[in-house]
Amino acid sequence: MVRLLALMAFLIMGAVASFATHAAGVPKPMVKIEGSGQCIAATEEMRLNHMNMLGHQRDRSLRQGIRGEKASLIGCVDCHASKSTGSVLGKDGFCESCHAFAAVKVDCWQCHQPKANFKATGTAGATGTAGAVGAAGAVGAKP
Repeated sequence: MVRLLALMAFLIMGAVASFATHAAGVPKPMVKIEGSGQCIAATEEMRLNHMNMLGHQRDRSLRQGIRGEKASLIGCVDCHASKSTGSVLGKDGFCESCHAFAAVKVDCWQCHQPKANFKATGTAGATGTAGAVGAAGAVGAKP
């Protein structure tokens, strides 16, 4: 019985040591942050919860009309867009690089504009939203 317990303890300690070694070496996506300034939350917090922050902001904006809160998609895009392309999409884009690495589909851009400082050229109303519709059909005008 003692030998069995000793063997089990040895195996468990080996597994824990192996996990700790591998966890420290887990690859992460290469993300280039070109914007200057402080993000609204720490890196690990944003990696884990950015979708929740933006989802809550979306609900408050659409259902309650509350705008200008700390977490906003426009704020993210304006800060994290590439200096060369002006977008968060593309092979080296801030959003796409992480989401492609994690194999997570991003559906924000079906309605929103992925380019920083985007000025819409269309008219509001076609989508039933308060924002203006841009040339590609994306809502992106700043309030």
